[in-house]
Amino acid sequence: MEILGTSLRVCVDDLEAAVGVYERLTGSEALRFERGGVSVAAVGAFLLMSGPANEIEVLRKVTATIAVKDVDEAHAVLSEVGAQIIAGPLPTAVGRNLLARHPDGSVFEYVDRGGPAT
Repeated sequence: MEILGTSLRVCVDDLEAAVGVYERLTGSEALRFERGGVSVAAVGAFLLMSGPANEIEVLRKVTATIAVKDVDEAHAVLSEVGAQIIAGPLPTAVGRNLLARHPDGSVFEYVDRGGPAT
């Protein structure tokens, strides 16, 4: 499985205030989008998220987002090593994602910019 990069997930109360800080820290401009009632700003290696408490509580359980070349390949490799696929692969605005719990209990989101979910 080819890992292309990772994004650290940061849940914040005030997205507007946080965006300014992280733009200054990274020297990058935020890319903003909405997902399931949650406002997200991708800034450099950070995914800043703000929204309803019940949604944020779920998001806090995911350690990081890992960009991969192919979510289907990630699914196969994760299954081989004994990871539990919690959700997906599912379509997203830019590709597909899945959530997996590693054998050690860590939960990660895997994303690609591929085609339709299987």
